[in-house]
Amino acid sequence: MFLFRILALAFSTVVAASPSLSSLVLHEHRARAPPGFTSKGRVSDGHILTLRFGLASNGIAGLQDRLLSISTPGSHDFRQWLSQDEVKTFMAPSADTINTFNSFASANGLEPSIISPYGDWLSVSLPASKANELFGATYTNFTHADLPAPITRTLSISLPAELAGHVEVIHPSTAFNAPIARRAPLSSVYKHQRDATAPTDCDTSDPNNNITPACLQSLYNIPTTPATQRENTLLVTGYVDEWAEVDDFQAFLTQFRPDLPSNQTFVTTLLDGGSNPQGPDIAGVEASLDVQYAAGIASGVPLQFLSVGGNNSDFPTSVLDTTTFLASEAQLPTVVTTSYGLDEELWGASLATKVCDAFGAISARGVSFLFSSGDGGVSGNHDDGVNCGLFVAVFPASCPWVTTVGSTIGFNPEVAVNFTGGGFSSIFPAPRYQTSAISNFLKTIPPSFPGNGKFNATNRAYPDLSLQGMNFLINFRGKIGQVLGTSASTPSIAGMVALINDRLIAQGKPVLGFLNPFLYANEGAFNDVVSGHNSGLVCPASSVAFDAVPGWDPLSGLGTPNFPDLLAAALA
Repeated sequence: MFLFRILALAFSTVVAASPSLSSLVLHEHRARAPPGFTSKGRVSDGHILTLRFGLASNGIAGLQDRLLSISTPGSHDFRQWLSQDEVKTFMAPSADTINTFNSFASANGLEPSIISPYGDWLSVSLPASKANELFGATYTNFTHADLPAPITRTLSISLPAELAGHVEVIHPSTAFNAPIARRAPLSSVYKHQRDATAPTDCDTSDPNNNITPACLQSLYNIPTTPATQRENTLLVTGYVDEWAEVDDFQAFLTQFRPDLPSNQTFVTTLLDGGSNPQGPDIAGVEASLDVQYAAGIASGVPLQFLSVGGNNSDFPTSVLDTTTFLASEAQLPTVVTTSYGLDEELWGASLATKVCDAFGAISARGVSFLFSSGDGGVSGNHDDGVNCGLFVAVFPASCPWVTTVGSTIGFNPEVAVNFTGGGFSSIFPAPRYQTSAISNFLKTIPPSFPGNGKFNATNRAYPDLSLQGMNFLINFRGKIGQVLGTSASTPSIAGMVALINDRLIAQGKPVLGFLNPFLYANEGAFNDVVSGHNSGLVCPASSVAFDAVPGWDPLSGLGTPNFPDLLAAALA
């Protein structure tokens, strides 16, 4: 999983004390720039900023109640997914919010543009001097050794009092564009690895063994029968110049899924200046892994690759724009898989909440979102051998409206691998589909546990489920190599979900949509993982972290899925 290396963002919601800002309400504040960033001084007064304003939706609580109802087995409206127009009735701002913002904009000579289908996101371009004046900000240029160009941010942002309660987010403001930690193979030199088909070849507790699609099919009883429903699409997201090479994709399927058509490919969609050039030596490891295992498991399901932004793009903006793009689509994919994220503390509560709400709104239309849980164990993106046992959550993995995937290693028994991200959100309360599972887990933690007090036990916890995540063979730039990570597990789970949707559609039934209430109601469809310690890949095993236990835990979730049992539950 890609993670972005940043530390703490602090928040406050108090009235600004400065006499010059007496009409402003402090919205978000950061004590200092994150480590590695250097201030290069205020931007010039005439520098034009483009700010995004997230307006309060008129019925988000009602939409979330409706989503929980239609996704919970046994409810009267189970899987009666909403239409695009029905979702809009909840997500659109109230007339009062629209009028209040428009009056503020008109009074200050601003010309907002609507940039979301619900009208809850607006874009405004204005000089930096005016942004500083209106919002009590100090927009500044910051540099980082790992970023090719300066970025413009402020350490504090306030709202005019009349906008409080109407504007939920101003972006960019205190969120920093993080340096990117690129995925690397287990070996810096790619070499041909032997194929793995028999279960004994797939036991990655032996580092000489590998995982292939055949391994996953054998371990989890996944069928190889091709899908038949063409309207059932699986979308793989790609960020930060991670490109998927068609030649590598087809070579992978030729070697590891020779039963599928040799000319199978994927449809590429570009967003925010994204691209997907083809040619030698430009493919990305992450993108290669994601498309190859999504297709390798979802036999014949139509595949789409969404390439968003560029290497220096603002990742939160890229994710936000992904949600507005999907919300605008009349025909949605049934499954979306994402292998990227960054620490919650970098996003901040307001932006993370608004983006999470957007995932919920799209889920209500019958889309399953899957996110990898991260590869830093319990420490988020700080698994460096020094900063250990931090209990840092990762977003969007921590959003309660997405399904988060961890990783296992070996079998008989499967063990939660040490790098699998897992823990408790510092932002989102525990959703009701998860409260019982969390309660049972907390009973296993002794009062003497050194991590007590480092996480909020009343909040959303993750992952929700897990899958093998070690020594996956991929075709990368024409060679076979190994990779690891929860982003190997996630597209593989996405492929399983897409196959179940294929069977549901074939029988005239609604697709799975938002998965979590269904998953937690069918714990018997999972292989329980009862061993593991997510201290991190680099941090020592002696570091304080969570341990896997019988039932749900914040390493393996509910465990690993058994396809026939999950399919039977879905068809019931």
